[in-house]
Amino acid sequence: MVSIIVPVYNDPAGIQFTIESLSAQSIDRQFRVFVVDNDSTDRTPEVVRSYNDDRITLLHEDEIQGSYAARNKGIENTDSDVVAFLDADETVDKDWLEKAVAAMNDQNVDYLGCNVELTLPEDTFVGRYDGRTGFPVKQYLEEQHYAPTCALLVRRDVFEDVGPFDSRLVSGGDIEFGQRVHEAGYEQGYAEDAVVTHPARTSFEALAKKNFRVGRGFCQKQRYYPERYGTPGIPPTPSGSGTNENADEPDALATKIAFALLSVAMLACRGLGYYYEFLFEEERDLSDPRR
Repeated sequence: MVSIIVPVYNDPAGIQFTIESLSAQSIDRQFRVFVVDNDSTDRTPEVVRSYNDDRITLLHEDEIQGSYAARNKGIENTDSDVVAFLDADETVDKDWLEKAVAAMNDQNVDYLGCNVELTLPEDTFVGRYDGRTGFPVKQYLEEQHYAPTCALLVRRDVFEDVGPFDSRLVSGGDIEFGQRVHEAGYEQGYAEDAVVTHPARTSFEALAKKNFRVGRGFCQKQRYYPERYGTPGIPPTPSGSGTNENADEPDALATKIAFALLSVAMLACRGLGYYYEFLFEEERDLSDPRR
């Protein structure tokens, strides 16, 4: 039995794509999809309810606005041996779950990252940059001991031991959780042929907002885990190359220069997010921060 948890907020089209691709899974074992609506204000819940499929369950997380709280709500309401996580705008190959579960068993691991391939909903320069830099999952696992929650499988025993995601974090909860799992001694693996398709961000505004949120998450991790991530007020040194090793390098010199300038701009957005969190945001007082 596998439970697939998909948090969603105001994305009726994205959750429709995800549900339809999951409904076509070829795996012969039983699985269920738990869509966790994070207090959407549009027709997203109605889209989920429109599917007449007993494998699909709609849950609600209305108290805490955040994807990690939504994922924790899903974990609380499932009892399967394996919990899988996707994002609401993703699609998967029909044999994704079959290959992912097989890789988890063959490698004898407790925590498994999948291969994320980015697509361009529209061909923009920002989209090509995001496709080049986003989601090198194998590299994340080797260098930082985590996989993004957009393509992750975890055995339930792990949650029972180390706890769920930290719902106080607006970003970086996947990193914090993955490193907590690694420090607890659990084996982590990677499934190259279990493919998840994720749309790249194609506008400067969307990519800047993501990096601003990532910067806030850096500061929050320092606030809540200074022994692991350093003193708040001193941004961490960027780790990793920031390049997807599976992506083609641009050939034109002008493109390389433009990508470098965009990279500097996104680093600045992360810095702005970091110091916004440090100067203006206070510690989130949640009765159970990892619920």
